[in-house]
Amino acid sequence: MASPAFRVRPATRGDLTSIVEIYNHYVAHTPVTFEIAPTRPEERLDWFNEHSGPGRYRLLVATLDDGRIVGWATSSRFRPRAAYDTSVESSVYCRPGFEGQGIGSMLYEALFRAIREEDIERILAGITLPNPASVRLHRRFGFRRVGVFHRVGRKFGRYWDVAWFERPLRAEPASDAE
Repeated sequence: MASPAFRVRPATRGDLTSIVEIYNHYVAHTPVTFEIAPTRPEERLDWFNEHSGPGRYRLLVATLDDGRIVGWATSSRFRPRAAYDTSVESSVYCRPGFEGQGIGSMLYEALFRAIREEDIERILAGITLPNPASVRLHRRFGFRRVGVFHRVGRKFGRYWDVAWFERPLRAEPASDAE
């Protein structure tokens, strides 16, 4: 049996229910997001609007040939103060059962290409530990671990550490100076 073909495209308003459905799986069953209660599509409208269209904050989806959404990725505001505007935080989520099929890589390739001409210096990613698959994905895309915040989130009755990773959007110039 042939592997399914995946396509990546910008998200549309009609995708929001599927995006939230995928996200809510991670809310309810994993510590990868520190959201503790499932959300509804109407609660995510402002978030969706901030990520649709051109600009540094994007939302892309991966679909099967039949149009079913099997993953999504975003570049989002890192912090609200203006000096942080040239940094974005990236996230990627795959529909349960579709992990390990290259969807995360396809989404990140397309996302980083889509924002390449934006005024962005750094892409940041916070990864709840342990999460070896996410660490591998981020390292594959040139992210390097820059630190760990210990016991910063409490979910499922325990505390979780978050490792922070970063990469430049574009290649850094060679430099002999440290």
